[in-house]
Amino acid sequence: MPSQHLDLSFHPLTQKLWRDFEMLFGENGACGGCWCMNWKLRGKAYDENKGEGNRQLQKSIVDSKIVPGLLAYSEGYPIGWVAIEPRSHYPKLAHSRVLAPIDNKEVWSLTCLFVEKKHRRKGMAVALIQAAAQYAASRGARIVEGYPIDSKGEASPVFIFTGTASAFKQAGFKEVSRAAPTRPIFRLTIK
Repeated sequence: MPSQHLDLSFHPLTQKLWRDFEMLFGENGACGGCWCMNWKLRGKAYDENKGEGNRQLQKSIVDSKIVPGLLAYSEGYPIGWVAIEPRSHYPKLAHSRVLAPIDNKEVWSLTCLFVEKKHRRKGMAVALIQAAAQYAASRGARIVEGYPIDSKGEASPVFIFTGTASAFKQAGFKEVSRAAPTRPIFRLTIK
């Protein structure tokens, strides 16, 4: 549960909010030049674009009026990010053996979470997951999937960018598949 004193709001990433996205992600593009392009580029294409290339690719997506996710704000400042789009928008996910589709149902995929350092460990991930599910539902989604890490010990935020299993459970998602010990697939079915 997010800190009660935080006044949170969530907004789709559009051209108008691009500068806020850049401010939140900083010079390193959140993590190692990712700019939340990890699931959109396969193999060498991702590595070759790390940094400025990924920033430009994500900006071109936003400029084309596609919403790749939501920004979370507190007191007017961007403090979090969640990537949420139809699974078909993530080519790398389509080719994953561990996170392969479990059926042929149309799903929206929640692929990445990023929380500004001073707001971590305060329940922000759960709030971001819930906001992403609500956003997807407002766009017609009936199933939202997440691909968290289920690790036993402490994990660095760098390695849990897909969220944690416990955060997805707290947000009301249920585990539906597990092809690897630490990589479950969680789903929320929207009524």
